Amino acid sequence: MLVDLGAIVANWRDLSARHASGPVAGVVKADAYGLGAGPVARALAEAGCRHFFVAQFSEGLALRAALGAGPMIAVLGGFPPGADGGAGLTPVLNGPTDIAAARAAGLTGAILHVDTGMERLGLNAAELAAAGDLSALGLRYVMTHLACADEAGHPLTALQATRFAAARAALPGLPASFANSAGLFLGEEFASDLARPGCALYGINPTPGRPNPMRQVMRLLVPILQIRDIAPGTTVGYGAAWTAARPSRIATIAAGYADGYLRALSGRGTAFVEGQAAPLVGRVSMDLITLDVTDAPAAQVGGMAELIGPAQTPDHLAALAGTIGYEILTSLGARYRRRHSPA
Repeated sequence: MLVDLGAIVANWRDLSARHASGPVAGVVKADAYGLGAGPVARALAEAGCRHFFVAQFSEGLALRAALGAGPMIAVLGGFPPGADGGAGLTPVLNGPTDIAAARAAGLTGAILHVDTGMERLGLNAAELAAAGDLSALGLRYVMTHLACADEAGHPLTALQATRFAAARAALPGLPASFANSAGLFLGEEFASDLARPGCALYGINPTPGRPNPMRQVMRLLVPILQIRDIAPGTTVGYGAAWTAARPSRIATIAAGYADGYLRALSGRGTAFVEGQAAPLVGRVSMDLITLDVTDAPAAQVGGMAELIGPAQTPDHLAALAGTIGYEILTSLGARYRRRHSPA
């Protein structure tokens, strides 16, 4: 797997240029969407990013070790029981229990999460009102999370903006964090003191249905282990799910659903060999995929087949699998060797 850190940094700079009201964070949860949180965060930090978000406390600890002191590292899921701020992490307070724990521990410098329509984590309006005076917590930001920002014109998005404005009015002077990747493309109403893009940093289209404004940041190449010639009528793979209709060359490559190449792509996926399309034939198995390289004469044992790249982005592959680009990236397994080009 080739990860272009320069493209990730360029995406962050492009998003920062869109958000004139304040800085843009780097969301690097789930190992930077499968691309390597340490190298990605270090490249962003060197480019000037000073705010990072992860999902879990363990991710925060690993990221602090990778970045050292300085940048804010916020933990979206909050701290586990017994944890404190000694690791230099910033917890997100997601409900009344978190607020009570922070008060009891004398914790300061957290981020308050209010729910404006996701119905997931965060305080609803009644819980926020009941929380009383929060000034002793020395909160850094109040945040919310958009549920439908990538669906143009969805009524919940405008409703969330209204609800978040009310929450901010109840917390005067507290900096706010609002827009996610798609939210950055919704206009000034969604500007705040800190934006939190995730998928757009990694080349996923934050504006579905329109041309992707982001640079692609990775290529996934896997080796061809074997090529064999088969006669018409020969079946390939588990369940004999594919039958050759002509004399065919079948290449077996070293990837499978254990590596995050989804089984749903059986009979649908395509690889590229020296720029030539090679359709996936048969079922995706745990460790192997078979391709029809009859029309890809450059295919050879020891060569490489490209599963993700310029000709087939994560979004394109996701559409074939009936999922989203996020799942494609975050499913990429640990057996791929990740090579990071300099920013």
